[in-house]
Amino acid sequence: MSNAAKVAQAVLTLVALAAVLAGAAYGGLRWALARLEPADPAAAAVEVEIPAGATTTDVAEILAEHGLIQDPTVFRYYVRYRELDGQILSGRYELSAAMSADEILTKLVNGEVVVRRFTIPEGLTVAMMADLLDEAQVVGRQAFLDAVAAAAGENPYLPEDASLEQPMEGYLFPATYQYHAGITAEEVVAMLTERFEAVWTADLLARADELGLSVHEVITLASIVETEARVAAEQPVIAGVFLNRLAVGMPLQADPTVYYAVGLPRTETLLDEHLDVDSPYNTYRYPGLPPGPIAAPGEGAIRAVLYPETHDYYYFVAKYDGSGEHYFATTYEEHLENIDRAEANLAAQGP
Repeated sequence: MSNAAKVAQAVLTLVALAAVLAGAAYGGLRWALARLEPADPAAAAVEVEIPAGATTTDVAEILAEHGLIQDPTVFRYYVRYRELDGQILSGRYELSAAMSADEILTKLVNGEVVVRRFTIPEGLTVAMMADLLDEAQVVGRQAFLDAVAAAAGENPYLPEDASLEQPMEGYLFPATYQYHAGITAEEVVAMLTERFEAVWTADLLARADELGLSVHEVITLASIVETEARVAAEQPVIAGVFLNRLAVGMPLQADPTVYYAVGLPRTETLLDEHLDVDSPYNTYRYPGLPPGPIAAPGEGAIRAVLYPETHDYYYFVAKYDGSGEHYFATTYEEHLENIDRAEANLAAQGP
């Protein structure tokens, strides 16, 4: 737009505003300024959705419907006078009738939208995620599970004919996410899967190929490492233990896989009878990796599998000293000694 056109438009806007003022009951500039003051100085904040593509007129009407401004016509001409037509950003805003029209306009132009967040911790199953999102009122539990089931058909990493309890287990990345009010379950699942894809850089894919592991195998082992390790620094060590076992054909004997196989809450005690359950996820009964992940591993656990610590450990047991750490051993005899140490630590803590 040329300068002459801009001047002409400004003049027309001011003329139109003057016409509004001239026809007002109280007349004059004082009346117009009063109409831009807060509609209700005692009002509480409310959330308002400004849809994409909304015009200034649309926005003025939305604000008026919520009682946030006194006069949509004066607001509309004020926006044009400020040369902010077309610069209001869509989104959900927290606004109040105790704010002036200028304060509201500033928020809308700056895009100061309401920011909501939810966090998916590492080590959760899909079912646990569904419960968390439902309790946080992000999306409903069943809606999330339905969206996950629909997304499974688009998962390029699943092996053919794999018998999986939950095909998307491990593929919904744990992290903190921002979201907008009214987000759908499909949008949530898309965010989690897109974040998973972003973690898998070309370097990590090349490293997996170098180790002779598929993405599915890496995620499966990483999910076990994630649920076994309580201290992040031990993840590469524990990954090394499991890789050592796989290399010589030893069963992984990872307790978290049994919890997953029997559907036992992790707060419950694992019993000897659970170790005999006939499930391909039971790594006490079946050697090698289980059919798929048992939880969602974080990037640390994924990298631990791809860059494990090199050592000759084949065994580990929790220290039970409050540190969350483990004792590691090369031989079974050393492992038995470590178990005695761990039991002594536990006994020292008292009942």
